[in-house]
Amino acid sequence: MQQKDIESAHRKFLKQEARSRSWVLSTQLLLFIAFIGLWELLARTNTINSLIFSYPSKVVTEFWSRLMDGSLLPHVGMTVWETIVGFLLGTLLGTLIAAVIWWSPFLSRVLEPYLVIANSMPKVALGPVFIVSFGPGLFSVIAMGCAISVIITTINIYTSFKEVNPNYVKVVQTLGGSKRQIFSMVILPSTIPTILATLKVNVGLSWVGVIVGEFLVSQQGLGYLIIYGFQVFNFTLVMMSLAIIAVVATLMYQGVAYLERRLTSQFK
Repeated sequence: MQQKDIESAHRKFLKQEARSRSWVLSTQLLLFIAFIGLWELLARTNTINSLIFSYPSKVVTEFWSRLMDGSLLPHVGMTVWETIVGFLLGTLLGTLIAAVIWWSPFLSRVLEPYLVIANSMPKVALGPVFIVSFGPGLFSVIAMGCAISVIITTINIYTSFKEVNPNYVKVVQTLGGSKRQIFSMVILPSTIPTILATLKVNVGLSWVGVIVGEFLVSQQGLGYLIIYGFQVFNFTLVMMSLAIIAVVATLMYQGVAYLERRLTSQFK
């Protein structure tokens, strides 16, 4: 009887969770539709300046026109490629640097204040340095996407390494485990949730770095379209580019969130 009660309570909980998710998704959809409808209405009635803010139907027309003439996809593809590369490099380099610092207490003491300084520095200001170092092209943009996330990745993951329960480390040491075994068996598995959470943060940071990099040097990409739209006073093009960035960045974020759920379930 007790087992049946538990199963019944579990089914009830699952139904409540499903109902809650449905309400959340419905509310999100309604808010989006209301926002689009209000934007269209305010622009059509000249309550807001349609020349500056454009309106959804005009943005869709601009998107369809550029999609059909083949001029849009190269820009989207370039920005997505730069963002993915910058995202992966920033995450991998940040994790590697954090591991090296954890491995060497001497490096930890030496580099900690420099990490704080590097984190407080506006990464966008490094744009001219990357342009001079890598030239005004693809590598400069990728370097911006990487640089803006690598420091925060290093700090977050290194802090997580230090906060691992020391009792777990002592158990491995007592059994004669080497430092490499401590890292692979205790430190790294314990910080998987932090690494996955950092991935989600890095999605947004990488997009910021790449778009700013395209502002500065690129002749192709969504950042370039935004700057070009401002220059020719085509704010519909600007709004269209921003909408595409929002959609693709959301898809990337959801992809990372899905990966987090899969990996988290495996480590439970």
